Amino acid sequence: MIRINGIKVPLDFDFSDLTEFCVKKYRLNTKHIKNIRLSRKSVDARKKTDVHFSISVDIESSDENRLLKTIKNAVKTEKYTYTVPTAVRYGKRPVIAGFGPAGMFAALVLAMSGARPIVLERGEDVDTRCKTVEEFRRTGKLDTESNVQFGEGGAGTFSDGKLTTGIKDKRIGWIFEKLAEFGAPEEILYSAKPHIGTDKLIDVVKNLRKKVISLGGEVRFGAKMCGFTRNGNDLTSVIYSDESGMHEIETDSLILAAGHSARDIFELLYSEKIELSQKNFAVGVRIEHRRSDIDKAMYGDSAGHPALKAADYKLAVHLPNGRTLYTFCMCPGGYVMAASSETGRLAVNGMSCFARDAENSNCALLVGVNTDDFGSSHPLEGMYLQQKLEEKAFIAGGSDYHAPITYVGELYGETVTDKVEPSYCPGVKKADIADYLPSYVCETLKLGIREMGKKIKGFDASGAVLTGVESRSSSPVRINRGEDLQSVSLRGLYPCGEGAGYAGGIVSAAADGMKCAEAVILRLNGGAV
Repeated sequence: MIRINGIKVPLDFDFSDLTEFCVKKYRLNTKHIKNIRLSRKSVDARKKTDVHFSISVDIESSDENRLLKTIKNAVKTEKYTYTVPTAVRYGKRPVIAGFGPAGMFAALVLAMSGARPIVLERGEDVDTRCKTVEEFRRTGKLDTESNVQFGEGGAGTFSDGKLTTGIKDKRIGWIFEKLAEFGAPEEILYSAKPHIGTDKLIDVVKNLRKKVISLGGEVRFGAKMCGFTRNGNDLTSVIYSDESGMHEIETDSLILAAGHSARDIFELLYSEKIELSQKNFAVGVRIEHRRSDIDKAMYGDSAGHPALKAADYKLAVHLPNGRTLYTFCMCPGGYVMAASSETGRLAVNGMSCFARDAENSNCALLVGVNTDDFGSSHPLEGMYLQQKLEEKAFIAGGSDYHAPITYVGELYGETVTDKVEPSYCPGVKKADIADYLPSYVCETLKLGIREMGKKIKGFDASGAVLTGVESRSSSPVRINRGEDLQSVSLRGLYPCGEGAGYAGGIVSAAADGMKCAEAVILRLNGGAV
């Protein structure tokens, strides 16, 4: 198979005529052509007067050698096919704690292998969870066990379903194929910036769960892991609680995919002398602009073209104070979400539906928090710092899960004009960012927003609104594991995904879940002890 990269096509291009286009453009002999498909599609808006699509095309042909010689930008490529390993020996059923991206794909691989995993998810199934989250957004009534952080699908369910990743892993193609099989839009298979959207993720998550169950796995909701037993350095069982009481599952394999907000799990592991280490994280706010303004800034006169979705962006600025301000989890045409999971602590996140057609676009503006900023060598000190900031944000917002907001112009003592309407629910309250953020974060925001305004026109508009606090972008703790992916302190414990400090998004978490499942299967088959 050959791939032709960097093909420029107009915004009005008819992708249903892709084969005919390639045949004419490259003078292909149709008798040699087996298949032509779109493999990548991106928007090139570097010149606002010439916004267009840049595409890559895969061609299967019996005449590939000639095409490689005659077509510019043509390269040989091979499609990698992932094969799920088979569990040929069956011992005690493996347990997975957490059913976010890492836990879901760990469960899928284990179920497909024949290992019949048991999944413990402290939150609710995704349909019930959606109602609980919406109740919190309407009333401020928080369920600490089922919310934006906890429940089927994990924190990624109430985000944008972004599938961009910086990792290079052979498993990624398979992850995308499975997501599409379970209901994700087909365009994730070729989009340069693929996303699913919360509204479509709900069905994807349900369909994946049904597949796991059909293959002999179990998914137990409202099942909160609260302990484990061991014999020396070997795991012997997992203890969990649900509405009927305490339960114990005998197992020698636990994939711990509890997510970065399961702070009680970090406390449990610390008390059980499981080796943990500090990890850098980031903190900041969400900035909101009107979607139409961002579209205009990014696309120029092409903004509003029916072939273009809401514009996104990615920025980073290095500043004189030695800090960096960067954007994260940009949600075009989305909402700022109430992402709290603990009583008396407030956190926000971003979310978009697939259409990305809400009035505002938002993203996180983050400043790195290094272990030197923690003020202590305690392995959980970063987590404690997160909690302190969230407590301050809760108070700054009025102590009722309203979020503190500040208009950008107020950072600079300007008169604020043309204010953006905040999308956060259940409500907002005016506050100074200094009420809940450290001074070095406030300084970096003030310096960095101005610099970002030089890169995107209107980014630093006085009426853009800042909502805080964004504190859950990554885990502040790493659960240390060895090359066999098992905890260095307990055989049979597989720290996994974003919460354990080994991933940073849906795709990397899913890939890490698969790796941990493979390690469990290897151990089941007698390949590791």
